[in-house]
Amino acid sequence: MQFSRRQLPNLITGLRIILVVPTAWALAQMRLGTTIVLFGVAVISDVADGFLAKRFGWQSDLGAALDPIADKLLLATVFVTLSFLGLIPWWLTAVAVARDLIIVLGAITYRVCFGPLHAHPSMISKLNTLAQAAFILAVIVRERYGMPPAWLITALGATVFLTVVVSGIDYVVTYGRRALLQAAGP
Repeated sequence: MQFSRRQLPNLITGLRIILVVPTAWALAQMRLGTTIVLFGVAVISDVADGFLAKRFGWQSDLGAALDPIADKLLLATVFVTLSFLGLIPWWLTAVAVARDLIIVLGAITYRVCFGPLHAHPSMISKLNTLAQAAFILAVIVRERYGMPPAWLITALGATVFLTVVVSGIDYVVTYGRRALLQAAGP
């Protein structure tokens, strides 16, 4: 099998999926320096695969499916691990994971009822992913190095909550409306 540069974004996304387990393991073992590096590489890979796919026209159906899965796996796993460690509140983890479950179940339902769903992340959804990554990094860095200040962690947590709720509502309204139009027919 010959390697094509077009597959580079998918390989980078695959790396992000592979990094989920060692990131969670390092975090659970309180190897916070290692966790920061692994999570940082995963976040950079998210930016890199998206940039390469868009910049060079290397988008693919596989990448469109894998990228959000990789994001949700990484963020949800780290959120749950941080909650088990008592570093973030369970209610925030529950809200973030519930949003992702609603999106995934909605996408599956749409596919079963109407066929392929061509979803595109909204700006608020991208902001939510950024807020979650920044919050996670800030929490881990604070636990390891005693900074940033607690008020910044609180502000980032509030931003995560706000963007989770707004982006969740946005997905439900946008794709709910699309499903209703499909159901109504031509």
